[in-house]
Amino acid sequence: MPKLTKTVVDKSEPRERQYTVWCSELKGFGIFVLSSGTRTYFVDYRNANNVRRRMKLGRHGAVTAEQARMLAIQALAEVSKGNDPLEDRNSTRKAISVKELCELYIKELEEGRILGKGGRPKKASTKITDLGRINRHIIPLLGKKPVTHVTKADVTAMMKDIMAGKTRTSEKTKKLRGKSIVRGGLGAASRTVGLLGGIFTYARDELGIIELNPAHGVRKPKDVVRTRRLNEDEYRSLGRILTKAAEDERYTRIVDIIRLIAMSGCRRGEIIELQKVEIDSVGSAFRFEDTKEGQSVRPMGLPVAEYFDCPPSAPMAQI
Repeated sequence: MPKLTKTVVDKSEPRERQYTVWCSELKGFGIFVLSSGTRTYFVDYRNANNVRRRMKLGRHGAVTAEQARMLAIQALAEVSKGNDPLEDRNSTRKAISVKELCELYIKELEEGRILGKGGRPKKASTKITDLGRINRHIIPLLGKKPVTHVTKADVTAMMKDIMAGKTRTSEKTKKLRGKSIVRGGLGAASRTVGLLGGIFTYARDELGIIELNPAHGVRKPKDVVRTRRLNEDEYRSLGRILTKAAEDERYTRIVDIIRLIAMSGCRRGEIIELQKVEIDSVGSAFRFEDTKEGQSVRPMGLPVAEYFDCPPSAPMAQI
């Protein structure tokens, strides 16, 4: 059991199950190594009532091994005086409002320590969306309420207010003549409750200020599934419009992008940001390295495959 240093922590490889590395020099000081690779420093002690307590000190990377050691020493010094540092911390944290909790969450989000699908840090586009929902829905409706006082009924009421458009607004953005329109509705309500559930999970698992997540079990409205597709006549009309637009050299690239989207079914961002290495002409597939769902393979129709086999100056097959 070595002294807990940065080198020792960095060499502590994740295993199938969580395990603990203890420090040989400071009794009670250790680090959890999770299967995901996350490493969290903690200090273990018994309070004046001989109750064993374990207080988290921070994640490796956010704090250094030496900073965590100093925090552990300070905590153990408080214990020697008859105090309970974890209880003191929890008492302070439990007084925070939903707005203050959201601010802590946003800081973690911006520093890449909030994980999304597949255990990966959330993408920049997802962060922007989350920030919008926090600032335009969650904080206006629940921000003043103490975190420990939020109930399932409060979350349900917030959801219904968003569905009814209570947070509807229109505001200018930094872009020239830019405008952000917040409408609310079923989809916004459902996704905001999902995000709030993640924020409360952070409050429970990372901060330890609540025992139960009040957003769990809230019956959310079914998300709207788009079933509308262009019919044959509409595709022909789109083709004529694109052919006409392609006569102007300024729109050639845009026309090609729209045609690729129409014939492949890929998302707009996937086509706009498409990399050469993601095009598998031989296998007639797109092999995206990074999409909303992570890595993804999409079949490529013959007109799309022929487009990529043509020289850059060649016109794309018509829809």
